[in-house]
Parts: sequence; C-alpha cells; structure tokens
Amino acid sequence: MTTVTDDKPFIELTAKDFKSNIDPDWCAGCGDFGVLNALQRACAELGLRPHQILTVSGIGCSSNMPGYIHAYGMHTLHGRSLAVATGAKLGNHELTVIATGGDGDGYGIGGNHFTHTARRNIDLTYMVMNNQIYGLTTGQVSPTSSPGMKTKSTPFGSVEYPINPLTSAIMNGATFVARGFSGDIKQLTDLMKKAITHKGFSLVDIFSPCVTFNLDNTNAFFKERIKKLEDEDHDTSDWKAACEKAMLWGDEIYTGLFFERDDRDTLNNLEPVLRDGPLFSRPLGLSDEQAERLIQRMM
Repeated sequence: MTTVTDDKPFIELTAKDFKSNIDPDWCAGCGDFGVLNALQRACAELGLRPHQILTVSGIGCSSNMPGYIHAYGMHTLHGRSLAVATGAKLGNHELTVIATGGDGDGYGIGGNHFTHTARRNIDLTYMVMNNQIYGLTTGQVSPTSSPGMKTKSTPFGSVEYPINPLTSAIMNGATFVARGFSGDIKQLTDLMKKAITHKGFSLVDIFSPCVTFNLDNTNAFFKERIKKLEDEDHDTSDWKAACEKAMLWGDEIYTGLFFERDDRDTLNNLEPVLRDGPLFSRPLGLSDEQAERLIQRMM
C-alpha cells in the first residue's frame, strides 16, 4: 500500500497533481490511457485530495491503475478488488474508494463479488475497462467477447454469448449504472464525477479498446456506432428503459448514464456498528505492544 501525503492543502489541484511518478507501461494507443486521464481530471474537478482517495484493483493490464495515479492504492488479487474495496470502505467510510479493473478480472473471476457488491449497495465506485479480451495473458476470449470472435483460446470463433454488465448491475441492485468510451474524455470525466459523488454502488463500464489483441472492437468500431444517451430523452430512473438501451449492440451502441436511483440507502449507513463513526478511528482494545506485535505478523 502506497503512503501518500497531501503537500498542497490550500491550493486548487489539477489533473497533473494526480499523476504518479510511475509511467504507465500500456501499449501505445491503449484505451486505458484515456481512462487514467479522465479519472485524474475527475478527481481534480471534484476538489478531492490524494489522501482522500483509495484506488483498489485486481489483476490485468487495467489493474495497474493504482500505480499510475497519485493517491492511496492497493493492487490485490485477481477478481477480488471489490472484496478488498468493500473492507476498506467499511473500515473507513470517509474515504473515496474507487475500484478499477478489466472485464476478465471483474466480470469473469470477479463476477460473484460484482453481483453481491451491487446487491449490498456499498458506497464505492467501480470502473471497469472493458476491452472484450484478456490482454495481459495475450489474447484469450473474455466474458464480454462477442460470439464468433477468434482469439487464442477460440481459434475457430467463440460459441459463447457475452455477459451484459449493465443489465446485470441494474438487476442486482446497483444504484448508478453508466457506460463510457475511452475515446471521449469529456463524457467519461463527467460520468466519473457523477459516479464518485453518487451515494451507493456505482458502475462505470468503459469501452477501452485493446490495440494489440482485439482488432475487432477498435476505436474506429466504436466511433462509428456510439450514440450518447444525453442526446436523447432518456429517463435514468426507468430501469426498463435503461435495460432496453443497454441491450442494443449493432449499428447503435449507447454510452452515458443508463440508470440512477437515490431512494435506497447504502450498506455503510445501514450497518449499526458504523453509526458511531469509522472503525479506523475507534480504540483497538489492544495495548500498544499487542498492536505492534499484530502489525509485525502481517508485514
């Protein structure tokens, strides 16, 4: 876990203040660069400070995100980012907790955590860089790959149908469900700001094309098809309309805010144990010696 100090407490921060001293090692042209850019902008425009933010990721190209943003960060286990993020949020619900990852990490091995985090309505934001391929392991079919897609693991074409993360999130209880595109930084930044400030579980599924292993769903593919929900009279409180828009995949693919509700309380507000404030500020009930011995065992 990276320790961060806030050395500019009275100065308005910019996106550059959220830039890590570690340069991303993504392939040139990877959509994840756009996602990182948008996240840094969103944090700055919301007036957040680095020490107020925790980013948590699993495993994958996109899951390197915590190393590239100036904030607290945890690079955890494959598919387990939401479990760790939930623990962090319940331990200190004053933190802005942002989980990041990819479609394989989040919708494949992490699919069970995705379901139950939405059901519990944890007050955190989940940003999934959806490139419809396993990129880190060099190009296998993922849970969001299209039928017929030829990959290293499906050389004759995939016979499976993909998961729809938006409809899944809505049906499982998520209270903010959006989709962005890494090639539209302005819209994506706006969606991230809304997701972070929303009280409840927020999903932002992001088309983030893999330029190396997915030559089907490219930037050009999305630019020809994407339509923005904000350009239409879409009712974000109507879950049926949201699901109908989310299920469209063809000549028209929608991005924007699909669904939002504010009438359902968050788990951290409902949990009686947390009503006296964040757990991190409570007395441990241990002596200093016992606490130090416990910490040393975990190091």
